[in-house]
Amino acid sequence: MHKIRIVLIFFIFITGCKKAPVPISVSEGYYFPPLTGEIWDGKSPAQLGWDTMKLNEAFNYAGSKSTYGLIVLQNGKIVKEQYWNNWTKDTRYYIASAGKSVVAFLMGIAQQENLLNINDKSSQYLGLGWTSLSPDKENLITLRHQLTMTTGLDDGVSNNNCTDDTCLIYKADAGSRWAYHNAPYLLLQSVLSNASGKTFNQYSKEKLFDKLGMPKSLWYNGTMWCTTREAARFGSLILNKGNWNGIDLLNDQNYFDAMTNTSQTYNSSYGYLWWLNGKTSFMVPTSQLVFQGPLVPDAPADMIMALGKDDKKIYVVPSLNLVAVRLGDAAENVTLGPSSFDNEFWRRLKLAIGY
Repeated sequence: MHKIRIVLIFFIFITGCKKAPVPISVSEGYYFPPLTGEIWDGKSPAQLGWDTMKLNEAFNYAGSKSTYGLIVLQNGKIVKEQYWNNWTKDTRYYIASAGKSVVAFLMGIAQQENLLNINDKSSQYLGLGWTSLSPDKENLITLRHQLTMTTGLDDGVSNNNCTDDTCLIYKADAGSRWAYHNAPYLLLQSVLSNASGKTFNQYSKEKLFDKLGMPKSLWYNGTMWCTTREAARFGSLILNKGNWNGIDLLNDQNYFDAMTNTSQTYNSSYGYLWWLNGKTSFMVPTSQLVFQGPLVPDAPADMIMALGKDDKKIYVVPSLNLVAVRLGDAAENVTLGPSSFDNEFWRRLKLAIGY
């Protein structure tokens, strides 16, 4: 009878705990796929203690919302990967403004190499008269303002992407206003090119793409194109704070921390061209309204996001050691950056993970 009770207690214990996520052993280490070839190790949802059925439901939801490529990594290994619309793992697509977050990382590398300092005046790299502002107002704008969307330039112009001086009009002093404005961001690509003496594509390839095994990645007309897996490689780099398989691509942790935390006093959910979850309020593109609460309520509070038009997503979650990438077209209405897809997908994904 005593032995039966022990067996029964053990059975109750293991059945009651089987849905809890299995913690990753520290000794296992983070998995980095080889720089070349097709090998990328995986780990099944069952091995992690995830609910396979609910994970499939999260993927089915994404697939019903014009998602063409979706991948979830845990500890660097593929838990689930799926493609729709005749896509494969080799299909390259534009990631829209999710590429902003890539540029932010490259700016950190350039500063690390003493090619620039983000506190420098932008005119030092773009030339005097790069805007239509008076010299005293133009000289207020620094690279940091471009990284934080606080240049003060008018985002209400007819073409938000126009980088001509005639399109860069005074709205407010630099640092006094947050507004999602593409043109000042796009000019950071010129800053990197001018500072390095290389084309932006050359600099990106040499300092980032080749280091991560991203041969299909490139910039075309200011927009980054890559595969779903390549975007996931970048997500793994960010999850590891700029380290790839023991090599520090970015060892300036002060810059990394500033990049992935609130960068100004207006939009607490915005870093250096990265979106941040778990803050007390947020702003969105094309609006000056401040909304209360976190950006994605059903996602982990420590999640950071590279977000692009029409629901291009790179989610990075340190507390779960997780990276997820969603590429495709607009899930519902055309959106810039955050959208309802974020919360709807994460509401389902968290049920699968069991947190």
